[in-house]
Amino acid sequence: MIKEEKVYAVITGASKGIGKSIAAELAKKGFNLLLIARSAEELASLGHELEVKYGIATDFLAIDLSQSTSPKVVFDWITDKKYGVNALVNNAGYGQWGQFKDLDLKAQMEMCRLNMNTLISLCHLLIPSLLKEKQSYILNISSTAAYQAVPTLAIYSATKAFVLSFSRALRFELKNTSISVTCLSPGPVDTGFAHRAGLDAFSKMAEKFNMQPAEVATIAVKGMLAKKSEIVPGLTNVVSVYANRFLPKAFIEKMAAGIYKV
Repeated sequence: MIKEEKVYAVITGASKGIGKSIAAELAKKGFNLLLIARSAEELASLGHELEVKYGIATDFLAIDLSQSTSPKVVFDWITDKKYGVNALVNNAGYGQWGQFKDLDLKAQMEMCRLNMNTLISLCHLLIPSLLKEKQSYILNISSTAAYQAVPTLAIYSATKAFVLSFSRALRFELKNTSISVTCLSPGPVDTGFAHRAGLDAFSKMAEKFNMQPAEVATIAVKGMLAKKSEIVPGLTNVVSVYANRFLPKAFIEKMAAGIYKV
C-alpha cells in the first residue's frame, strides 16, 4: 500500500507579525505547515507550539529569502521531503523609508528582490504542486500602499503595487484550475515593520490606527478560503483605498508625503 504524502501550507516570513498569525490561523483550520523565515529558533518554537495546540504537522526552513538562490533552495527542500503543497502564503517582505536618492541602492535592490522576485519565483516553482490538489490557494501579501504612490516609501509602495497587479493577473490565468489566488492589502499593523523601515516616529503616531496581526490573519484566511480576489482589512483602510480611486493622484501623493515626510 502506498503511503499518502502529507500536504502542507507554505508560509514565508512565518516567524513574526502577520506571517506568524496566519500560521496560527491556518493551523486552527487543520492545515499542516511549512514555516520559512531567517530564525531557526523562532520557527522551531512556533512549529512545536502549533503542533501541540492543534495536532498538526509542521516543518521549517531557516533561510534568507532576499538572496536570489533562496526560492530554488526552498523548492528543492520541499521536493526532497516529498511534501505536497495546498497553499502558498507569500508574506515575507519589508520597507525602507527615506528619499530615494539618499537610500543605499544595494539595500533597495535587495528589498525589491524579496518583495517581488522571491514571490514570483515561489509562485512559479510551486504552482505545479498546487495544481495536484483538489483545491489549493495562493495568498500574496501586499499593502494599502499599493493603491497610490508614496513619497519616501517610493520603492516599497511600487513593489506592493506590483504584488497587487501580479496577483490579479495570476488569478485570472488560473481561474479554471484548482488554484485560487488572493491578495491581502493591510494598512498599519502592530508589527516590527515600521521600526525596520526607520519609521519609529510614524509608528508612535499610527498606534491608534494599528490593527493587530491576529485580527488581520483571521480576515486574511477567511477571505482566502472564500476565494476572494482582494482583501483590505479594516474599515478605515477600505475607505482610504476607495478614496484613492476618486481623488486626484497629485492630492493623494501630497497627503502621503505629509504623513511620511523626512
